[in-house]
Amino acid sequence: MNSVKSASTISVAGLPADVQRLSATIAEQLARIEPDAELFLVGGIVRDLLLEAPLGLRDLDFATSALPAVTSCALNAAGGKVYRIGEKFGTIGGIFGKLQVEVTTYRAEAYQSGSRKPAVAFGRNLTDDLARRDFTINALALEPRTGRITDPFGGLADLSNGLVRAVGDPGARFKEDPLRLLRAVRFASRLWFDLDPQTAAAISAAAPALATISRERVRDELEKLLLGPSPSRGIRLLCELGLADFSLPDVPKLRGMANELGAGHHKDVFSHTLQVLDRTPPRLALRWAALLHDIAKPTTKHVENGKVSFHGHDHKGERMARRILGELHEPSELIERVGRLVGLHLRANAYAGVWTDSAVRRFVLEVGDELIEDLLALSRADVTTGRVERRQAIAHSVAELEKRILELRAQEDIARIASPLDGSALMQLFERGPGPWIQPIKDHLRELVIEGELHADDRQQAMDIARRVYTELQLDRVPERRGGKAAPLARE
Repeated sequence: MNSVKSASTISVAGLPADVQRLSATIAEQLARIEPDAELFLVGGIVRDLLLEAPLGLRDLDFATSALPAVTSCALNAAGGKVYRIGEKFGTIGGIFGKLQVEVTTYRAEAYQSGSRKPAVAFGRNLTDDLARRDFTINALALEPRTGRITDPFGGLADLSNGLVRAVGDPGARFKEDPLRLLRAVRFASRLWFDLDPQTAAAISAAAPALATISRERVRDELEKLLLGPSPSRGIRLLCELGLADFSLPDVPKLRGMANELGAGHHKDVFSHTLQVLDRTPPRLALRWAALLHDIAKPTTKHVENGKVSFHGHDHKGERMARRILGELHEPSELIERVGRLVGLHLRANAYAGVWTDSAVRRFVLEVGDELIEDLLALSRADVTTGRVERRQAIAHSVAELEKRILELRAQEDIARIASPLDGSALMQLFERGPGPWIQPIKDHLRELVIEGELHADDRQQAMDIARRVYTELQLDRVPERRGGKAAPLARE
């Protein structure tokens, strides 16, 4: 049972001070223009206030009996920068510093078959307005000056009992907007609530409707789920209810995939993945990488002499991760980051405390400075074995690698390791134009810097080495690019 505040009134003192002041000001201005107008706070802020959960919202949603023209005047009088983008749907917005407000006239919505865009009719009845909400825990309204709660659908009881339950007929609610299928799972995951049995059955029945939703909307819900306090609970529900088949179809294939064979090795890839997911910090790329790091194991599984192997699952997993995120229309930067994390996720755990400084430098250069922190976090989370000694050994190795990286970073900027001589310097040294003859020299010089045999600022020694390499590799026979011009000689 959850601790939920009084069913009739709650103290608005639980609201942030700026929200209290702004809510009171808007209510006062609305009452000045239309004395009988009603104004209620609705949405997640009411639910979270009742649960005494942290209120991190900077967006405030109000419902009102006043028509949009009156609402617009009230927001303007309250000092807001008013915008009317949603006016035809009854919504008037206002920006008040860091707070963004939307006030929507009571309305009843009728959805046309095959359309998620409702026909809107304005009304003056709060209960009818709340009846169009998705779940009872979201169909609560708070009068901001008195703290009076309006709860026509039993949302307070469901908050106390930890239930996510659709308002009215669940089948009808999900038919109106199939995205609510994912929202139900997200709320259950975030709040550690159960799904009402009738609501859960309706979700399973309506799961194929997710295929009609734009991938962007699906993506946005999945991101919110992944960044929640218990993403594994959400992913498990997606699979159990059949929603993953229409949102993340590769993930259910992990179920039943044994990591190892034999007595005592019963943990499958799916359970391991969920553990890793919950053990990672809530950063989007990292959470995606945790979910997808073993995604290729079903297609790379090989059993020989009773032993299971998944050779190449890291590299194939990278390709699959890029495809999955591409289909969800994730930004290219995120796809690149997640793909690389998946492709590299075995690298850090291979460290056994015997890497040379040059090997550690190569690791940092291969991974990239911007990815190191997330990769090490993924590596730590990836150690879920039940064998304590193995878990401790790998954790120690990752910690030691992180220490080595920090020590080398204190001595040098690893990410900027490069040949002491760039292309222009080499063209000037050999009085030649650009061409493929340059790269072998630069690569050799950079390798020496990585190995610690050449200082990055030692240009004189670098020139001596460059001349030797130029002669040994007979680079004078390698032609310049057509139209290439030699770099001008430096003035003495």
